Amino acid sequence: MTDAPPPPPPPQRRAWWRQLSYRRLSRLPLTMILTSLLAGLGIVQLSFQLINTGYRSVSWTRQTAEAQANIRGLERDVQVLQDAETNANTPAYLRELARCQGFVGINERIIVSPEAPESPGENCKALRLP
Repeated sequence: MTDAPPPPPPPQRRAWWRQLSYRRLSRLPLTMILTSLLAGLGIVQLSFQLINTGYRSVSWTRQTAEAQANIRGLERDVQVLQDAETNANTPAYLRELARCQGFVGINERIIVSPEAPESPGENCKALRLP
């Protein structure tokens, strides 16, 4: 046995939260509030962007369908005009127009029914050009 005092106990390790100073602890709620506000603002902005993207997608799809329908109608009109242009001066088309107006061929006989109406109706269907 010795008369020397016992060695001092080793320093205890303090937990990390005990090592924080008062200034750090006083600023912590403010930074947490600021972080929460920024996260909330980000969530609101993301929600707006998602809703806006969905709306634009639906409206773009509708407008695309309308445009394609207009294109199909215009293509049909172009085809009718091209057909009318190619048939405008063919003898068969001119003969058909003459028949629609009531003309007959040289070697044809006209037979009129006694029950025929006074004013004849349309012989041919009129094709309206676009």
